[in-house]
Amino acid sequence: MSGMRVKGGAGVPGGNGAARRQTITLAHGSGGKAMRQLIEQVLLPAFDNPLLAPLQDQARVDLQQLLARGDRLAFTTDSFVVDPPFFPGGDIGKLAVNGTVNDLAMGGAVPLFLSCGLILEEGLPQDDLQRIAQSMRAAADEAGVAIVTGDTKVVHKGASDRIFINTAGIGVIPAGIDISDTRAAPGDVIIVNGFIGDHGAAIVDARGELALQHTIESDCKPLNGLVAAMLEVCPDIHCMRDATRGGLATVLNEFASASNTCMRIDETSLPIRDEVRGMCEILGLDPLYLANEGVLVAIVPRETAEDVLAAMRAHPAGTRAAIIGEVAQAPAGTVVLNTAFGGERIVDVLVGDQLPRIC
Repeated sequence: MSGMRVKGGAGVPGGNGAARRQTITLAHGSGGKAMRQLIEQVLLPAFDNPLLAPLQDQARVDLQQLLARGDRLAFTTDSFVVDPPFFPGGDIGKLAVNGTVNDLAMGGAVPLFLSCGLILEEGLPQDDLQRIAQSMRAAADEAGVAIVTGDTKVVHKGASDRIFINTAGIGVIPAGIDISDTRAAPGDVIIVNGFIGDHGAAIVDARGELALQHTIESDCKPLNGLVAAMLEVCPDIHCMRDATRGGLATVLNEFASASNTCMRIDETSLPIRDEVRGMCEILGLDPLYLANEGVLVAIVPRETAEDVLAAMRAHPAGTRAAIIGEVAQAPAGTVVLNTAFGGERIVDVLVGDQLPRIC
C-alpha cells in the first residue's frame, strides 16, 4: 500500500508522540521515519480494518465475497479540493467518503471498499489531518464501507491548498438492477429525497462571503441505505444520480439528453430552504444549479412512485422526499420548469460554474 506501508508493524522507535511534528513537512512524504510516524499515529488508528492491517501495496479481496453480493463490479474514483476544507455540516474527509459511496450507490451498487490518496501541503497542521482522518472513518462506518488502501504525498508550500483527497470505490451491483440515464420514459415520475442547494450554500457561508443570520449546513451524507430501501420496493428504478456539481438542473439535463425525453418539473414542488432561497436572491444565484452532497434524483415508473416516495420518507436520508415533476415526450432533450406564476422556462446547462471548488 504505497505511502502507508510500515514494515514490522511493532511501532516506530521514538514514535510515542513526543517527536511528533505539529505541522506537515516535506519529510512526511519522504518514505522515511517521519512518514512512518505520521501513518502510525494518525492514519492507521483512524482507518484500521482487517484488509488494511497487512499494510501491503494493495488490498486483497476474496472474490467469493463479491460474487455473493451481485453479478457486476462497480468502480468509481473522485477527487476533492473543496475550499475551505472545513465547513458547516462536514469537512473534506466526510465529503470524500460520502461522495464516492454515493457515486457507487447511484448505479444500484452496494459500496464495499474505498481507497484514500492524500496530497498534503507543507505546513498543514497535523491536528487538521487527524480531524479529517477521523471524520473519514466516521463517515465510512456510517456508510458500512472500509478504507482498505491508500497513499500519502507532500508538496511544497504553495503547490496546493492545504489538502486534496482522491478516493476510489468498489461496490457490487445485485442481479436484475439496471439503472441508466437512457431509461427515462414518458410518464415516469421525478423524485428528489430532500432540500436542494444546501451544500453550495454552506460553502458560501463558510467562505465568509455573507454575514448570514442562520448558519446553513451541508447536506453531506451517505445515500446507499436510502437507495437500498428504494430498490426494495422498486427494483426497476429507471434513472438515478446524486446532484453534486451543477445541481439538480444539470442532472435533469443529462437524463433528458441521454434518454431523448423532456424533464418537466414544477417550481412550487421543489424543496428549498428559505435560507438558501434568500441567499440565492441576494447573490443572484439559482438554487437549481447549487451543489448538493446528500441529494439524489430518481426517475421511476408512475405505478411505483408512491411506494418509492413512502419508502424514502421512512428513511432518515429521505424524510423530505418529494415528487417534483414527470418525464414527457417533447420537447426532447430539454428540461422545462413550470413556474409559480403559471408560465414555463427552459432550464439549460450552465456554461461555467456558479461556485468553484465546492467539492
